[in-house]
Amino acid sequence: MTVPTGPSFNPYGAVDLGALAQARQAKEQAEAARARAASADGTGNTATATVVEVTEASFQAEVLERSLQVPVVIDFWAEWCGPCKQLSPILEKFAVEDAGSWVLAKIDVDANQQLSAAAQVQSIPTVLVVWQGQIIPGFQGALPETQVRDFLNQVIALPSQVPAQQGAGPAGTDEAADATADPELAAADDALTRGDLEGAEAAYRQILATNPEHAEAKRALGSLTLLKRTAGLNADEVLARASGSDDVAVNSQAADLELLNGQVSDAFNRMIELVRRTSGDDRDMAKDHLLELLDLVGNDVPEVLAARRELASALF
Repeated sequence: MTVPTGPSFNPYGAVDLGALAQARQAKEQAEAARARAASADGTGNTATATVVEVTEASFQAEVLERSLQVPVVIDFWAEWCGPCKQLSPILEKFAVEDAGSWVLAKIDVDANQQLSAAAQVQSIPTVLVVWQGQIIPGFQGALPETQVRDFLNQVIALPSQVPAQQGAGPAGTDEAADATADPELAAADDALTRGDLEGAEAAYRQILATNPEHAEAKRALGSLTLLKRTAGLNADEVLARASGSDDVAVNSQAADLELLNGQVSDAFNRMIELVRRTSGDDRDMAKDHLLELLDLVGNDVPEVLAARRELASALF
């Protein structure tokens, strides 16, 4: 997935909190919130309260319920992820500095695959925000410290804005109308939140049965399908078998695992090179699998557009 060049935080759709004037206002609100939190805690020891390891069992209490009081920033990470090791210490440092004005919830994607699937995490590190029980998009990739600070200033400013539980942002936003007009999508999302992957899959398939072009349902179903395809696979064994092999099935598994692990370009390049090296049915299967992965990630990502150009070159 693409790494933003600057903080992109858009909880209410039409409201662009990245605008300069609003960013300045958010910074002022953040400083005020930090001051209030610091004065409320005279111990100065906030690390335990503001940085928590979250599992599927504790998600309800540590994230959803806690978000009713303060914004919760979720850091989806894994031990093998290099960029995660750059970003996580920055988030942890700011969580302590901000003295309880927000909480950092760290989720290991390897140990909590249902949570990462429910959040539709496609690469790591991924940062999301939960406020008043609702998930707000954050960013992907390891941002510089200054951009993380700007992002967190806007997180801290959330409680002073329109409460999320009231349903949306400014009157008339399309997102608010969509949320109330699509109960089937809400039911599918609820199933994901509960960790009911089979129920969520059935709900998304029902949506697509009546509306085959429903973009969000297609993306969510694709993510669930990817997760099910890779369940139980040993990444080291699959990658070893795929090395130097033109076997489409094993390379497709390897590409799935790479995509799930955030190695987006590696997954795409693997299948493109396989298209170049194969012919006939094997070439068609490799091409089709690559197209499925490209559709899953989405055309708003530069790596996808580059891969589509490379695929066209490989085919023609």
